[in-house]
Amino acid sequence: MSTTAIAIIGSISVGAYLMTVRMIPRLREMFIKANLCGRDLCKKDKPQVPESYGVIIGCVFLISMFLFIPIPFTFDKDAATDAVTGGKPVTFPHDKFVELIAALLSICCMIFLGFADDVLDLRWRHKLLLPTIATLPLLMVYYVNYNSTTVMMPNFARGLFGTSVNIGIFYYIFMGSLAVFCTNAINILAGINGLEVGQSIIIAGSVLVFNLMELSLGHQVESHQFSLYFMIPFFATSLALWKFNRYPAQVFVGDTYCYFAGMSFAVVGILGHFSKTLLLFFLPQILNFLYSTPQLFHFVPCPRHRLPKYDAKTDLLHISTTEFRLNELGSLGRLMAKVLRTFHLISWQEQPDGRVITNNFTLINFVLFIFGPVHERIATQMLMSFQLLCTLLAFFIRYPLANYFYTLET
Repeated sequence: MSTTAIAIIGSISVGAYLMTVRMIPRLREMFIKANLCGRDLCKKDKPQVPESYGVIIGCVFLISMFLFIPIPFTFDKDAATDAVTGGKPVTFPHDKFVELIAALLSICCMIFLGFADDVLDLRWRHKLLLPTIATLPLLMVYYVNYNSTTVMMPNFARGLFGTSVNIGIFYYIFMGSLAVFCTNAINILAGINGLEVGQSIIIAGSVLVFNLMELSLGHQVESHQFSLYFMIPFFATSLALWKFNRYPAQVFVGDTYCYFAGMSFAVVGILGHFSKTLLLFFLPQILNFLYSTPQLFHFVPCPRHRLPKYDAKTDLLHISTTEFRLNELGSLGRLMAKVLRTFHLISWQEQPDGRVITNNFTLINFVLFIFGPVHERIATQMLMSFQLLCTLLAFFIRYPLANYFYTLET
């Protein structure tokens, strides 16, 4: 695939950015009239803010990609006219074309699911099932085009397992789980102005840098160019959205954007063949998931919303809390609470009547627990800074550190 295609998708992305910046404020009243709006509870006056704006970003992204569909194949050397064969066109790369269409189909499905969740407030079991179904086109394309299910083993394990191990169907289970995780991980690390879009921009920027580094090294060139085709317009449209979603937010992104972003990352991770590296860029989301596990799986009581508590007098965010009685928890719930309390990872207030009050188990509340009440803008900046630090750690693990564990590039 030609670098000309990358230049063209870059130009299209600039247009997508400008279009998005122009559309967002103009559609505000339309969303409010449709009752797609909510109150910003972390502001003194609790202003009305249009939400579900992720559907706009998703549509602009899809339009950009639809315009781009013929470009890679026009400039693809394999699809071009071959002078050696007397000017006869060579075989069209149907496998690459199907990859592109399947990826767009999966993303389109997740935009639809996200908007349905914003409007219908779907149950959690639907949020787990539907992303799995939306991933099937990706997995089918991967099976037909590659069907590579071998995993390179680290040096210390090669004496037992050899250089690589074929894990068969478990590899597809891993990739399906990756898509479910990515689509929900951003959604559960959310709730304050600019956080959903901010973390997505940093992850997308990390993927772009990784793709460019791999291209400069000549590693899996087509796979990383494929990733760039998706990440460049995603980065551009997200940057436009962040302009209006950062503090003080003029629009809310809704679940639509979270699912759209998550599936976009899953698509490039799976079809770009760097799913393990992608997970490194999700370190804060993984930590948030692990920290939230006791509440997500209801080992500890989980309220409907776990957003920080806003104090209008000080204009600061405080930890939000949940309460329970230890004897009401199961054995696993008591063990989890004890471990978190022992390592001082949660607040713990025992009441005279036997109740325990602790913070909700989210990374946002953990930051407020460690550093105390802070302004919403500062909380977002702290979490985005942590995302950046984890990105640097991810690159350290992927390059210098990986060379100690793997003799060959994976």
